[in-house]
Amino acid sequence: MKIIMAIIKPFKLDEVRDALTTLGIQGLTVTEVKGYGRQKGHTEIYRGTEYAVTFLPKLKVEVAVASDMADKVVEAIHSAAQTGQIGDGKIFVYSIDQVVRIRTGEADAEAI
Repeated sequence: MKIIMAIIKPFKLDEVRDALTTLGIQGLTVTEVKGYGRQKGHTEIYRGTEYAVTFLPKLKVEVAVASDMADKVVEAIHSAAQTGQIGDGKIFVYSIDQVVRIRTGEADAEAI
């Protein structure tokens, strides 16, 4: 089992969700986050005053899947979230040792 965590631009969420739904993914977690990568933020002008925006708003999307689905999920997120511009984000894949559904007690693959 794997957890795929993707940091994406906020306006790409609907496209990513649709791509995952097409693969049969039934649930995901979305968190509003802020951060920066190579671009180190940017500057903006507000009412004539320039100021630095060092942390950019992003979304963290997390989805737990069976190991054999991981590559398809990564490709779906990559295709849906890519704009070709700097700051598109990153995808991380983690292994899961154990999953337990709290309501029923189901474990591992049945709990996903």
